[in-house]
Amino acid sequence: MPRGVRPTARADDRGRSVRVTPSIVIAPAELTLSFVRASGPGGQNVNKVASKAVLRFNVRDSPSLPPELRARALARLASRLTTAGELILTSAVHREQARNRAAVLARFRTVLANALRAPRPRRPTQPSPAARERRLTEKRRQGERKRERRAPGE
Repeated sequence: MPRGVRPTARADDRGRSVRVTPSIVIAPAELTLSFVRASGPGGQNVNKVASKAVLRFNVRDSPSLPPELRARALARLASRLTTAGELILTSAVHREQARNRAAVLARFRTVLANALRAPRPRRPTQPSPAARERRLTEKRRQGERKRERRAPGE
């Protein structure tokens, strides 16, 4: 085990599930939370305490996500996933391990909920008749300008 990495614990030591949306709940067994030494606030304490929280969630193999939502999450989070399909989030903003755990779980809920949200359907629009007329008038004006630049007899 690398220096500064504490043994892995489940996402919530109290065994609570993580509710992402009203219909989607992630079981604690699917989340892996580990703690490592972090840089940042804490002074000399930083060198002794593993307070940075690292959360891992395998999006590709998650039984909690229905297939269509899993596909949407994989597509939306593609740049943030490992080759094994794992989403890795960290939090080292606080000096205490418990606050970093809460922060990384809150961030996980936000990131996953945004990835699962259905995209707004695009409503096709049409230019107004006045806009069409302005475009055609400008085209005629531009064509006339180019015609006037030609040498006589072309």
